[in-house]
Amino acid sequence: MDDNTRTELEAATFRALVAHLRERTDVQNIDLMNLAGFCRNCLSKWYRAAAEEKGVPLSDPQAREIVYGMPYDEWRKQHQKEATHEQKAAFAATHPKH
Repeated sequence: MDDNTRTELEAATFRALVAHLRERTDVQNIDLMNLAGFCRNCLSKWYRAAAEEKGVPLSDPQAREIVYGMPYDEWRKQHQKEATHEQKAAFAATHPKH
């Protein structure tokens, strides 16, 4: 497989992942962190870092809007729920640095 094809496939896969996460608003970021070790915010930070490596200026809010499909504060108001004690405990056990 040539590099251009690989890059196109990776980009298509990323777009599919983002679309899936936009549709699955029932899946909270803390659930993603507890199960997979990353969340929508992680994706947006990785996106911003990749942009910076290419010399493309991109703020955290702009990167989050790309991933969430709307401003982050709006997404939080519409979809984010208060984390349960169990979710918080699981997060603390697996992510002691946070």
